[in-house]
Amino acid sequence: MRQGLQLKISQQLTMTPQLQQAIRLLQLSTLDLRQEMIEQLYSNPLLEMDEDIPETSGQDADRTTSESNQIAEAERNSEQNPEYEWNDEIPKDVPVDANWDDVYSPPTTAASSGGEVNLEQVYQVTESFQGHLEWQLNLTPFSDRDREIASAFIDSIDSCGFISAELRDITAHINYEDIEDELDEDELIAVLHRLQQFDPPGVFARSISECLTIQLNQLSPETKYLQSAKHLVDGFLQDIVSVDSARLGKKTGLDTEELQGALQLVRSLNPRPGESLSSNDVEYIVPDAYVEKIKGRWRVKLNDSNMPRLRINDSYSSLIKRSDSSDQNQFLKDNLAEARWFLRSIESRNETLMRVAMTIVELQRGFLDHGPVAMKPMVLSDIASKLELHESTISRVTTSKYLATPQGIFELKYFFSSHVSTAGGGECSSTAVCAILKELIGAEQPAKPLSDSKLTSLLEQQGIQVARRTVAKYRESLGIPSSSQRKRF
Repeated sequence: MRQGLQLKISQQLTMTPQLQQAIRLLQLSTLDLRQEMIEQLYSNPLLEMDEDIPETSGQDADRTTSESNQIAEAERNSEQNPEYEWNDEIPKDVPVDANWDDVYSPPTTAASSGGEVNLEQVYQVTESFQGHLEWQLNLTPFSDRDREIASAFIDSIDSCGFISAELRDITAHINYEDIEDELDEDELIAVLHRLQQFDPPGVFARSISECLTIQLNQLSPETKYLQSAKHLVDGFLQDIVSVDSARLGKKTGLDTEELQGALQLVRSLNPRPGESLSSNDVEYIVPDAYVEKIKGRWRVKLNDSNMPRLRINDSYSSLIKRSDSSDQNQFLKDNLAEARWFLRSIESRNETLMRVAMTIVELQRGFLDHGPVAMKPMVLSDIASKLELHESTISRVTTSKYLATPQGIFELKYFFSSHVSTAGGGECSSTAVCAILKELIGAEQPAKPLSDSKLTSLLEQQGIQVARRTVAKYRESLGIPSSSQRKRF
């Protein structure tokens, strides 16, 4: 082989750090972007908050005016009514049994004059499910041996309130020096039955049947249809799901009225009692943009109310000297370039988000006027071609971004859906088909629910051509059970 050197000129797209930052900011949600801006504000000395002083002073002026009005009103009340007088002088010698309110009378506020305050609304202690059970354990008389067993049961309980492991395996770590003191099965079950009386009703059950039985046993013996409900839970729990009245009545030997009352009592129970006390963090959705109709036209507005307004710090930027190459000057230069690029990336993100949201609103005006039934089929390429952007850019913009509409708050990806052919040769959105299916099922008779074949024929009457298996797929995606499971008395 012959070796040689060659020169070649080519163009290649390189992902610079600035471009990577712009792409990362593009796919951040509103809350994540706010956190990123706060971090940049703390780490970059060339960035500062752009506070609107006149607007703040106006708010302060309004607040000062309202406070002065309240003070003037209190002074007028004190002149007319002696009860409003403020007693600033406290005597030196106060009797031991004296009432503090008689000696020092504070002013009556608007909150206290409105009536009694509900302390549960003012302050609510949030504790874990296991902590709630431990609190009840401390209030229940147990021996040291039984308390150790009960603590092991509480540690092994799941979020639904069930014990899935074997009792022997749960207490295997408890050791005693004397062999005669080892735990037996009857002792474990006795402690378990004691714990099954804890709140919420149905905890420490080993199956759904046992959970429902515990809740039924805690009801009053005079509860109507109680014995029939216990009979259903003990031997016919799987048949309750099908809700076939004829077959279930033959199996249980109950008449229609007794069976319906027992089923209603069973459905009033909670099969997962632990979920009522589980502390799940609620994630609130902050819409990235709002759309509203003004003078017959839909307008889009970005939500920047929760965003900090950043700008370049003029004091530090004026210290930068072009000819100076010291470390301090180079540090200011680097941070200034980074701050400018960060602000430019945020501006580019907001501009791209605004353009995408306006295009979506333009194409989905039927949804804004009439709801999901009027949703049009739309894919990423439709938006990308109109805005002359890449589909990956549209995908990043619509990820974790929400639009507040008169129909509700929806993720931007909700407006993209596949199409279904119609009888007239047109296209219908799959989201619209799901909305129509939901309306048809909601208007059906409970005793005669619509089957998937019947739903297919009803859609064909409206000009929508879909297969039965497609209807079943849409129905399952909506969380709607089959016709046999939807049947009611």
